[in-house]
Amino acid sequence: MIRHGARRGGKPILYPVREMRAALESYFQFRELGTDWRTEVLAGCTTFVTMAYIIFVNPSILGEAGMPQQAVTAATCLASAIGCFLMGALARYPIALAPGMGLNAYFTYTVCLGLGVPWQTALGAVFLSGLIFLVLIAAGIRQLILESIPRELYSAVAVGIGLFIALIGMRNAGIIQASPATMVTLGNLRDPRTLLALGGLLLICALLVRGVRAAMLIGILATAGAGAALGFFDWSPQAYSPKALGATWLAMDVRGALNLGLLEIIFVFLFVDVFDNVGTLVAVGTRAGLIGKDGRIPRVNRILASAAAASSAGAACGTSTVVSYIESAAGVVAGGRSGVTAIVCGLLFLAALVVAPLFGAVPAQATAPALIVVGALMLVHTEEIEWTKPASSIPAFLTLAAIPMTFSIANGLAFGFTAHTLLRVLAGEWRRVHWLVYLLTALFLVRFFYLGQG
Repeated sequence: MIRHGARRGGKPILYPVREMRAALESYFQFRELGTDWRTEVLAGCTTFVTMAYIIFVNPSILGEAGMPQQAVTAATCLASAIGCFLMGALARYPIALAPGMGLNAYFTYTVCLGLGVPWQTALGAVFLSGLIFLVLIAAGIRQLILESIPRELYSAVAVGIGLFIALIGMRNAGIIQASPATMVTLGNLRDPRTLLALGGLLLICALLVRGVRAAMLIGILATAGAGAALGFFDWSPQAYSPKALGATWLAMDVRGALNLGLLEIIFVFLFVDVFDNVGTLVAVGTRAGLIGKDGRIPRVNRILASAAAASSAGAACGTSTVVSYIESAAGVVAGGRSGVTAIVCGLLFLAALVVAPLFGAVPAQATAPALIVVGALMLVHTEEIEWTKPASSIPAFLTLAAIPMTFSIANGLAFGFTAHTLLRVLAGEWRRVHWLVYLLTALFLVRFFYLGQG
């Protein structure tokens, strides 16, 4: 079937729509995957509504580092769109990407506020971590990294980040507060703003229990709207201009990030980026039936390269590390099987680039409930840890406990790697420890004894 297009010189221009459509369906393997356009579009929309909360949560967290929130909102949308387009078009997987929860908290609270690093320099570290990720993939070192890191430490990092995020959410909500006697204590639950945050938490949980996919997005907007209506905070949307992105666009300080003191920061961004993407890939790929019976992942280098490039692109836009989102599983459940799902999600993020900044800065009490729920959902990784085996459970516990207690992912990694290596050596299993893990442990020991606290 040939469809007529615009006219040129009085004659219609013919577009081979059927051939183009067939070529796209062949490229995205519609027949092999048993999918169609309607299913893929619906799946892309489903994925978007489950992860759109990041549009409001990410600026709220990065804003505390001194970054202009309207610019970060625009950067979040643009970076997410770029990541989704790369994953969909290059890797052809139904996996959506956006700035990662946990890494944005590490960016703000550990790097910028804890170490006093300017946000421009921190963006430079994110940019470099993405480039190093690409180099590792091109050099074929990917498999070496994946085989060397103990599985329980990867799971423990995910759980620790979840606890870290939940801790920040509870603090922002006013549920907990600092105490000179006990370090942390219960906040004032009679404070109207805290009650508002608790109401938002209850709303999100109720929607999740009822299977509403946009639960967190609805909860954030409803809580913010209720707070503004009750006069708890001044929520005044501003007119949006594309120029807002200019405040963070290419603002990264790569030269500053190359200083010796930031090597550990770059490593943390890289480590969590690699394993966050691999973990999401395995989980979503398994659910979608895209992983071979031999355990091999088709086009794995393209998948990881898309994520790495998206991280560097995100830093150029003005946001923290971009990662694959486990919420992509919602789109898979809706039938998504090809890269079209990710591309549709990317188009919706691109549309949000114009709409989202109009909302202005969303108050912390409105995003806090989402942080708590995201943290709770990340605890699912505890089932991947062999708790009955001390050689696995002790390093895992030290990792997941140290992250929220020291407010640092880097400290958690240091405790976990050191404990894993020492326990294996003491058990006479030193041959089972990969040489790369020995190297990382040595670096962490140097950090503990010579660099002081992180």
